[in-house]
Order: sequence, then structure tokens, then C-alpha cells
Amino acid sequence: MDKREVMLKHYLSSPYKKEEEKEGYIKVNTKNDSCIDNLNIYVKFTNDVVTDAYFNGEACAIATSSCSILLDNVIGKTKQEIKEYIENFENMLAEKNYNEELLKEAIVYQSVIHEGHRITCAYLPYKGLKKIIAE
Repeated sequence: MDKREVMLKHYLSSPYKKEEEKEGYIKVNTKNDSCIDNLNIYVKFTNDVVTDAYFNGEACAIATSSCSILLDNVIGKTKQEIKEYIENFENMLAEKNYNEELLKEAIVYQSVIHEGHRITCAYLPYKGLKKIIAE
């Protein structure tokens, strides 16, 4: 599957995009000031582990698919593992050393560094989840 197919799959049919608000979830809103991207991310922790997560809102294909891939990769992970995952993603966007295996499908965003305005789109859900982890 090529990068475009991965993004389209997660944009058009994400299993994590749900128009609801469930009890027991931490919610964070994350948006881009320069465009329509505005996502609500909901994360449920049991002890220190993400046991479920979903999102809703309106965003471009990059931000939406990035959010879907992010949630796919963090469910079942501890806060520390999520911090490492986000740090790896940030390193990729900053053209520093990173672990491709750890990022899994998120590796499709490595080319956004050549389109500066798209970095913000790909990073948007990570910025939101980072807020949740920090609390």
C-alpha cells in the first residue's frame, strides 16, 4: 500500500472517527488557527494505559488521517510509550533521527517536511494528545 492509499484509507473510513461523547474519557480540542482543522480527541485510560480513543470534528485529509493513525498506534500503550512515540514523530518532522518501525503507518507523513504548511496538519493530533499526556 502506498502513502496516498494509507492516508485515504484513514481519512475516508477511520474506525476512530465517531460523532458521540462517551463518559469517562479525557477530551482535548486541537485546532489550526490558519484553516478549518478543528478536532476533538477523546482518550480513556485504565491506570496508565490507553484502553480506548476516538475523535471527531472537521479537518483536512492530512490532519484527519494523521489522527486516525495516531490513535491506532497508541491504544494499548502507556503514557511513557506514547511520549516516546510522539517524540519519534516530532523527530521525523524535524529531520532528526527516528525509529521508522515505532511509527508504523505514521511514516507516510515523512514527506510533509517538504510542504511546510502541511507539517502543522500532520502534527495537529499529536499536539492534542501531548496535552492529554501532560495533564
